[in-house]
Amino acid sequence: MTEKFIKNEQLNFIKNQIALIKDSAKKNVAPTVLSAVKDLANAKIFDLFPNTTSEQQKMLDLSRLKTDAEYDQYIQHLSSYVISFPKITEQQLKKMFPKNKKLKLPDLSQINHGQLTYLSWNDLSTNKKFIVYELDGKITGIECKVTPASKENICSFCNRFGQVTYISTVTKAKKSKNPDYYKAIGNYICTNSSECNKKITNVDYLTVYLKDSLGM
Repeated sequence: MTEKFIKNEQLNFIKNQIALIKDSAKKNVAPTVLSAVKDLANAKIFDLFPNTTSEQQKMLDLSRLKTDAEYDQYIQHLSSYVISFPKITEQQLKKMFPKNKKLKLPDLSQINHGQLTYLSWNDLSTNKKFIVYELDGKITGIECKVTPASKENICSFCNRFGQVTYISTVTKAKKSKNPDYYKAIGNYICTNSSECNKKITNVDYLTVYLKDSLGM
């Protein structure tokens, strides 16, 4: 049996491509146009997985799909090959944020690790947001300040429009001439991190933000 090889954000990307194909079909576009949409979607999906086996490539290939039911079965089948977010314990989280003696933790038993690109939760009593992600093979976390008020804007992580909250974190930048120099890094991200995890299709900015925040 093929090992799990799809990440949450990659499955989200595939779902978006399927949605585009379905939308084009509903608009009754010319067969040649629909075929072009499918070919482009297929090419983009294959580009996500440059090192797949022949079995995995066959699994990803959507060129023969025609009906909504077939597309839904395709997504359902791929979902069983999603790599779950690494299991993490409350003790590990406490060790990750040692300065927070009264750290409020999420209920890990209620989290679907198969639908996570990053783990995040809020501590409303201190207006803090915690973000945990597997960065370069290591589970890493950052602590951010949260502006309670939310508004509609583009999320920096998932790049989708919706309810966002402003977060900021302070990093000790590597400045040899001024070792005491600090800078704050801020962004608007989805207020609901669970919804963000359902929409994120690319982790480029997320990794940049974490590396900047950690001074890497």
